[in-house]
Amino acid sequence: MVRRVAIIGAGVSGLASIKSCLEEGLEPTCFEKSDDIGGLWRFTETPEEGRASIYPSVFTNSCKEMTCYPDFPFPENFPNYMHNSKLQEYIQMFAKHFDLLKYIQFKTLVSKIKKRPDFPVTGQWDVITEKDGKMETAIFDAVMICSGHHVSPNIPVDSFPGKYHF
Repeated sequence: MVRRVAIIGAGVSGLASIKSCLEEGLEPTCFEKSDDIGGLWRFTETPEEGRASIYPSVFTNSCKEMTCYPDFPFPENFPNYMHNSKLQEYIQMFAKHFDLLKYIQFKTLVSKIKKRPDFPVTGQWDVITEKDGKMETAIFDAVMICSGHHVSPNIPVDSFPGKYHF
């Protein structure tokens, strides 16, 4: 039986996860709440609720040899340090080259992930999604969270004794 894997987010990590699952003979389903791939690197003029973004003039701060997927180098004509639009172009090329888009459900929000009642035996998860106002639940053998860490601040305020007396 093929193991089903839910992947949350179709940015750089989500796309790599889809590809890795396919290489291992798994059945990935990626849920992306926006209408396109790229995650953080997909610049939009208007901010989207719950999605981190970059500003229009952002360039990468790591060279293309260190930024690329190991089995998919950047084209030779791409600059060593590139504008975000070039990186987004590369991300789209990667997804197209490995035919990953067909595994992505766009405009689909994952609203909840929970262990199934029989989790101790099956290890399975319920993944509840919302699209066009309709809620759906699907069962998965594994879940990969690839939604990034730039959306919500993680401020460990309780780790600083005396902070409230400062």
